[in-house]
Amino acid sequence: KQPETLSSFFSYTEKLIEQMLKARKVGNARVYKNVFGAFKNYRKDRDLRFEEITYAFLKEYEAYYLGQGFKLNGLSVNLRTLRSIYNKAILEGVADQNNYPFKRYKIQKEKTVKRAIDQNALQRIVQLNLEPDNPCFNVRNYFLASFMMNGMSFIDMAFLQIQDIINDRIRYRRQKNGRPYDLKLTDSLKELLSFYLKGKTKEDFVFPFIRHTQLSDQYKDVYQSRKMYNKGLKELAKICEIDDHLTSYVSRHSFATHAMMKEVPLNAISSMLGHSSLATTEIYLKNLPIEILDEYQDKLSLTKI
Repeated sequence: KQPETLSSFFSYTEKLIEQMLKARKVGNARVYKNVFGAFKNYRKDRDLRFEEITYAFLKEYEAYYLGQGFKLNGLSVNLRTLRSIYNKAILEGVADQNNYPFKRYKIQKEKTVKRAIDQNALQRIVQLNLEPDNPCFNVRNYFLASFMMNGMSFIDMAFLQIQDIINDRIRYRRQKNGRPYDLKLTDSLKELLSFYLKGKTKEDFVFPFIRHTQLSDQYKDVYQSRKMYNKGLKELAKICEIDDHLTSYVSRHSFATHAMMKEVPLNAISSMLGHSSLATTEIYLKNLPIEILDEYQDKLSLTKI
């Protein structure tokens, strides 16, 4: 019989967080820590054993969470992380597979709003002429740099170093999954990045998001910088008269959508985004732009006899 502490969801999660920090997976550790705190708060610091996480427990937590006025997608994040921890515990023999509650309980998720902007809105951002002292100068450049770097995520942009730019190519590993990435440095991208490369050594970061040397502090810099970036994107949307809600994710989703509109194959889009599966890419492209649907409808229209 295993010691009781091994079947503790909280003790096991703390162990996973420590392992992630040692492996320098600070972002993943942060997600686990947030979920750990959420369930600690729900249990009022009472321990939680894996066998107590039943279908009934999940339904009770769901009612509690939504009853606090929180969104369904927030609940989905917490429960998907919980499920991930439970799966790891089963593989390590800490939890019993026969008690697995997610065979019956299905995690719900709200349909996400459209994140991509259309061609006209994108062109307004491209053609915007700003001086370097304008508060939106860098915001605009970050948005376009992300788009031109195949929809690079904000955290990958933040950790991008000068030494990652080699022979007119950008080679780096994604922060999310460590997957190697290789993309062409186009002339327009080279011109945009030249403003941020002046006077820097190869160990310096390309963009001025990170200020500290300790990894944990660097992640704090990234989250704070992303917060300020999203705030700046709101102002950029006003200047460009864009009604869509601009966030750091919009450039990535816009790249995927515009690639699809240019008839780039799905597997190529998936590779360019750095996705590990086509299913993830399909989520990005789930809602086809209305102009594409109109075009398809025109092709299917009947000619008058």
